[in-house]
Amino acid sequence: MNSRFEVEQDPKNRDTYYLNMGPQHPSTHGVMRIKLHLDGERIISAEPIIGYGHRAHEKMAENRDYIQFLPNPSRVDYLGGMIYNVGYCQAVERAMDIEVPERAEYIRIICNELNRISSHLLWLGTFLMDLGAFTPFLYAFDDREKILDILDRITGSRLTYCYARFGGVILDIDDIFLDNVSNFCTYFVERLKEYEKLVIGNVIFRERTIGVGIFAPDLVQKYAITGPCLRAMGYAHDVRKDEPYGIYDRFDFDVPTQTEGDCFARTLVRMEEMRQCIRIVEQAVSDMPGGLFLAARVPRRIRPPEGDYYFCVESPRGNFGMYIASDGSDIPFRLKLRTPSFSHISTMPAVMAGTMLADAVAILGSIDIVVPEIDR
Repeated sequence: MNSRFEVEQDPKNRDTYYLNMGPQHPSTHGVMRIKLHLDGERIISAEPIIGYGHRAHEKMAENRDYIQFLPNPSRVDYLGGMIYNVGYCQAVERAMDIEVPERAEYIRIICNELNRISSHLLWLGTFLMDLGAFTPFLYAFDDREKILDILDRITGSRLTYCYARFGGVILDIDDIFLDNVSNFCTYFVERLKEYEKLVIGNVIFRERTIGVGIFAPDLVQKYAITGPCLRAMGYAHDVRKDEPYGIYDRFDFDVPTQTEGDCFARTLVRMEEMRQCIRIVEQAVSDMPGGLFLAARVPRRIRPPEGDYYFCVESPRGNFGMYIASDGSDIPFRLKLRTPSFSHISTMPAVMAGTMLADAVAILGSIDIVVPEIDR
C-alpha cells in the first residue's frame, strides 16, 4: 500500500468501491491507513487501520528503570513532548510523595503552555494546508519557530524534550529567558488577531468546516472523547481545572467551549486555547519565585511503593493518562499509557459515515491526531 490512494472494486456491489486513504498520505501526518467504502464520492463506511509504526514504548518501560524511561514520553507525542515529559515526572512524584520546589513548578507551567501553543500552531498550519491554504502554514510555522527557539535555549531540544526530572527540571532559567517569553506573549496576542482575519473569517474555510464532521453527543462516553474535541461539543472539561495538578489551581484562565461539535467548532476552541495559554504564561512570568529548580533530596533509586497509581494531565489533544503498577522495584511492573489520539481516531467510523470524500481530510485534520501517540 505505497500509493496515496488505492482503489478496490466492491465484489458485492459494482456501484460501490473501496479506497485506501494512506498509509502514506500527506493528510494522515504519519503512516496510517483509512479504508473508505464509497458510493461515488459519498463515504458509506470508514475503517482506520493502525499499527504501521508501533514502537512498544509500554514494553520498553518494563525493561528499564524509571530514570532510563525519561526520554520516552516525549516521543509518544512529539508535538506535546514537554507536557508528556513533565507529566511522567509528575506521575512518579505523586506516587513517591516527592516535593517539587516552587520555582520548578512555575518553570514547568511556562514550558508546558508554550509547548501547547507550538502544538496548536503546527496543527493549524498543517490543517489549513490539507484544505488547500498555504499562507497560514507559513504564518503558523514562523510563530512556532519563535517558541522552539525559546525552549531550545534551556532544554537543548526543539521537539522531543527531556527537560523535566523527578523533583524539578534539569536546568534553571535566567532573565533573558523570561524576557524572551514576555516579548513573545506581547507579540502573539496581536498575531492571534491576524489569524482570526486570515483563517476564521475566510469564506472558503468556513464552507469546508461548518457543519462538517459533527460529533454526536453519544460518542463522548462510547469513545472517551476529551480535549478540544470534547470542549467543541459544549463540555467544559479540562484536567487543569477539574483535577488540578502541579500549581494550575493558582492561575486564572478560562476553558473555551463551543456547542456545534463540528470541524469549525474544534478550530475555534483551539484558537481561543492559545489565547488562554498566553494568560497562564504571563501570570507565571510575573509571579516567578526564586529558590531551587530541583529538589535537594531526591532518592537516587526511584522506587514507588508497591501498588497501582494513575495520573492524568491535559495534553494538546486531550487527557493523557499514565497507569503505573509498581512492585516496589526501580523498574515498572506495568506502565499503561492512555493517549487521546487513539480514542479520537476510533470515532472515525461513526463520524465519517455519510460525509463526502473531500470532507475526510477536513475531519481527520480537525481532530488533530498524532500517529506515534496511536502506535505507541
